[in-house]
Amino acid sequence: MTYRFHASPRLTEDWRHFRFAKADGVATMTLDRPEKLNPLTFESYADLRDLLGELPHHQDVRALVIRGEGKGFCGGGDVEEIIGELIKMEPRDLMRFTKMTGAVIRAMRECPIPIITAIHGIAAGAGAVVALASDFRVVSHSGRFAFLFTKVGLSGGDMGAAYLLPRVVGLGRATELLMLGDTIDAATAERYGLVSRLVADDELDATVAGLARRLADGPTLALAQTKSLLTAELDMSMPASMELDAMTQALLMTTRDHAEFHSAFTERRAPRWEGR
Repeated sequence: MTYRFHASPRLTEDWRHFRFAKADGVATMTLDRPEKLNPLTFESYADLRDLLGELPHHQDVRALVIRGEGKGFCGGGDVEEIIGELIKMEPRDLMRFTKMTGAVIRAMRECPIPIITAIHGIAAGAGAVVALASDFRVVSHSGRFAFLFTKVGLSGGDMGAAYLLPRVVGLGRATELLMLGDTIDAATAERYGLVSRLVADDELDATVAGLARRLADGPTLALAQTKSLLTAELDMSMPASMELDAMTQALLMTTRDHAEFHSAFTERRAPRWEGR
């Protein structure tokens, strides 16, 4: 397969610091250090940043699922491998690290592919922010969230959390979560608006798979542009947003998928989306 608009290096299929697989249009990234609650390390941050940059060039990927192996989703940054090293670093290297972690979250929001996070057990620290940056958070009843940053003496506004969280749960709830750093259960997270779908533990896999299938089989151009508008218009004025909506909609009206909807409607059948 020819990958247009991609530079000379090959796309990475084998990642060292998490598992990565593709099947029927759905990519799955699995954090797989369950003995330590799947903590993020310098290397896994960098790999995730690079994966998100490459993913739009995988022409066979139309949805991404992020999940964790074992008893929980992600316990945050590895205390021994990251925090123990950070206190030894000079400001220049600390800035490189914090910009890299922010680049992961920015890449998640800018990636045109819909992202689902499957949450069971704890999603803490950086793990909570990764979940926050996803398009959909499917959470089992065992799921818990903890934005722990102030509890280790750091700002709660890490990795864009102070930007994203108020826009998801409101300023009051975000202030509580980011300043106090307390753990909330799945029911509370749903009440706050942090959960897309709350399911029983034994229904998590099937629910995630069903949502991923629906996204992968859907009108990919329309989904990508909707995600782009949701991110871009967070800080726009209403006139600017409406102008961007109008330009985007006019462009999508020229696509094969829009014409396919009309054909399917008149022929009384389901649309066959091509992403064109």
